[in-house]
Amino acid sequence: MLHAAVIFVPLLGLGAIVYGLVASWRPKIGWAVALLAVTAPIAALITKLSGTEFYDRLLSEERVSPNGKIILDGHMENGTITFWLTLALGVISLILVVLTTRNPRALPRYADLGIALVLVVLAAFSGYYLYETGDSGATAVWGTY
Repeated sequence: MLHAAVIFVPLLGLGAIVYGLVASWRPKIGWAVALLAVTAPIAALITKLSGTEFYDRLLSEERVSPNGKIILDGHMENGTITFWLTLALGVISLILVVLTTRNPRALPRYADLGIALVLVVLAAFSGYYLYETGDSGATAVWGTY
């Protein structure tokens, strides 16, 4: 399940950006964006919860060096941020899909552009923190500290 977030979060980001910016594609990809808007945050949450459980077990078994704990703490923080950003991206994406299902151009132009901008920003930050989470996790596993 760990790798599900690595797949679904970027797919949601890409789908949300396209859905937000290209109104003519909305009827074609709305179902996929709606599905990803639900799936990606769930995958991120499950990954975060399993990581927290693993982290707690490592600490209780005293299998983490002081430097390793610093790296893992950063990894855990990045994972939490990734979850919240992905949840926000999913909610905003789902709202846009619901508002534009019957008419892809139902929203006033300024609202459409505003929501698209929010989706682009959330997708960018979700992708960035997903990368940072993975990088810090790889450093914790494979790094020398």
